[in-house]
Amino acid sequence: MLRQLTTVVCTVALTTGGVLAVTSPAEAANKEYKNCKALNKAYKHGVGKPGAKDKTSGKPVTNFKRSSAIYKKNKKSDRDKDGIACEKR
Repeated sequence: MLRQLTTVVCTVALTTGGVLAVTSPAEAANKEYKNCKALNKAYKHGVGKPGAKDKTSGKPVTNFKRSSAIYKKNKKSDRDKDGIACEKR
């Protein structure tokens, strides 16, 4: 079954003249999102640098995704400059 699938995929790639691009999970995750709504679809509580702390007068968000690479691509969405982009409870 796997051999048949591989043959089909290779045939499709060759007949369309294209090259199959395979991305790793790290490359897929390291993307720039258009806005906070889009980022929050992928990361419900936002994305921050490891060690970042939420600036708030209420209960701080602590369950955000920690990733320097993803944060760096979406730094523009960190309005309060606390190291966490698009944080929400």
